[in-house]
Amino acid sequence: MEVRFTFVLAAALSLAADLSGVTPFRAADPEVRGMSSAVLVAADGSAPVTDAQGQGSAAPSKELQPQSRLLLVRYVDGEFAKAVQPLPGGKHGFKVPVGKPVDKQRLSDALRLYGTAANPGDTVQITGMEIRSQQVLVQINGGGKKHFHLRDHLQVGVGMGGTVSTDEPVYATRSEPAGATLVLEYGRAVPDMSPDDLKRDLGVFLDFSKQHSAAVNWVETLPPQFQQAIKDHEAIVGMDSEMVMAAMGRPDHKVRERDPDGKETEDWIYGTPPAKTTFVTFAGDNVVRVKEFD
Repeated sequence: MEVRFTFVLAAALSLAADLSGVTPFRAADPEVRGMSSAVLVAADGSAPVTDAQGQGSAAPSKELQPQSRLLLVRYVDGEFAKAVQPLPGGKHGFKVPVGKPVDKQRLSDALRLYGTAANPGDTVQITGMEIRSQQVLVQINGGGKKHFHLRDHLQVGVGMGGTVSTDEPVYATRSEPAGATLVLEYGRAVPDMSPDDLKRDLGVFLDFSKQHSAAVNWVETLPPQFQQAIKDHEAIVGMDSEMVMAAMGRPDHKVRERDPDGKETEDWIYGTPPAKTTFVTFAGDNVVRVKEFD
């Protein structure tokens, strides 16, 4: 009986050895048993097995969470930044594919068509945000849409009987400071992110470093003379551009000039003659002269 059992067992083993393409079973190691099927390797050394969705071992990033959305609005909307390259105007906004370099030709075309809302080095402020399924719209200095002012549609003439005198200049319109809108394109659902992540994505146009936060009372950190000037809505020598905007708002006009020594200055002009007009002259980012004309 024992001889017959031994013979049958030997025959079975010999038959199994002749079968090709059969991977011998081996128990998984204790460390492997706890792993996802997405990263298990077959005993014959074949490629990793993907999961049911074919995603492999890489887990997809989460979509933007409600709490993260609130943090973005709280800590990015209202913040100040420096423009690192020209910002084009236009009510539809300039599209910025996230993670890709700026298309210089497309930017140049937008600047030519819609004008320049801010130049490199200008201080700007985030004044609105809209988060869509695959985009984040960021309004800068009020956005690219123009606002209606009645006096922009009136002509002021000097003379008798409705005849405009050519002896006096005619000031027909007021220049509205331009704003801009940047449209961050993610090409997929907006991912979960922090305020610093969003500032990084805006970094191709805006530099948030060394800018005061809108979440703190920045004015109270300034020297007393500047605090008082801001309260009085006046510009004084020694202020920088941020202080002047805090005191007087954005100027009606900006004029850049070069003096005989080759130094470049910029005048911020508040008001329109014959009304009271204030000229604030900058050399670099500091006020060097303030003149008022009544």
